[in-house]
Amino acid sequence: MEGKELLSKIEKEMEKCVVGKEEVIKLLLISMLSKGHVLLEGIPGLAKTTIIKNFAKTFGLSFSRIQLTPDTMPSDIIGVYYYSEKTKDFAIKKGPIFTNILLADEINRTPPKTQSAVLESMQEGQATIEGTSIKLPEPFILMATMNPLEAEGVYSLPEAQMDRFMFKINLEYPKKDEEITMLKKKYEGSFETVNSVISPEDLNEAFKKIFEIKVSDEILEYIYEIVKLTRTDDRLLYGVSPRASEQILYASRALAYLNDRKYVIPDDVKEVSKYVLVHKIKLKIDYEIEGILNKDVVKEILDKAVVLK
Repeated sequence: MEGKELLSKIEKEMEKCVVGKEEVIKLLLISMLSKGHVLLEGIPGLAKTTIIKNFAKTFGLSFSRIQLTPDTMPSDIIGVYYYSEKTKDFAIKKGPIFTNILLADEINRTPPKTQSAVLESMQEGQATIEGTSIKLPEPFILMATMNPLEAEGVYSLPEAQMDRFMFKINLEYPKKDEEITMLKKKYEGSFETVNSVISPEDLNEAFKKIFEIKVSDEILEYIYEIVKLTRTDDRLLYGVSPRASEQILYASRALAYLNDRKYVIPDDVKEVSKYVLVHKIKLKIDYEIEGILNKDVVKEILDKAVVLK
């Protein structure tokens, strides 16, 4: 299956349960095809959880959801080592993290100790229970949601964890026509259940095709130019790590595939970079007070970076 056909199938299926959000769905698909993790941020009621739950259903993969709270423990996510009365021996009970797609709902409601429980899984695709490392299913994608409004009872995500998210996507209010269409569908009761339309075989075929996407030296130089500018910008406390370079590369190849191209062009790099960089840079306090936003700095950097010929 070619990339445009795959994207079209998922978009058509997702129309059964959400209105609009095409850009968000496309970014989720890029992250899936790049095996990258995603953080969705938005106020309550913007359908963050609905989008992820139904997006996951369009694939024939395993899916788990955890609702994170202040008293969620790492063992609630990873699993426990326990004594079984039945076998009279110790055994491992795997947690919900042992799945292909894990929805971590309201990840900023749980303390850093619990948030950090998934760091190993995000980077290495494995989880360790009482010293025993166990591989997670392949692929493993963490899709987390975050509410930016509340200040009490929430915890900031550590930089190390933010760095592991390939994309941070901010959900905005729907447009007028989208909200009215949503209301009509609710009134008519015409929202439908999403079905699996992409098989594991289709997904593996897509992974193989993406792996074959060509990336020229000029594109690699362009990616380096972008990340270098984040490291030399005086307004930033620090720039992005080489992990960001890798994520831009992988996401650019996935986007090229979705456009039915066998090579990456600068526009692919530019389009995905704004979602890769925005949560990985840190503004100096003086510029934060001035009201400058991360996305403004990223836009300037992407406008400034040039492709060497």
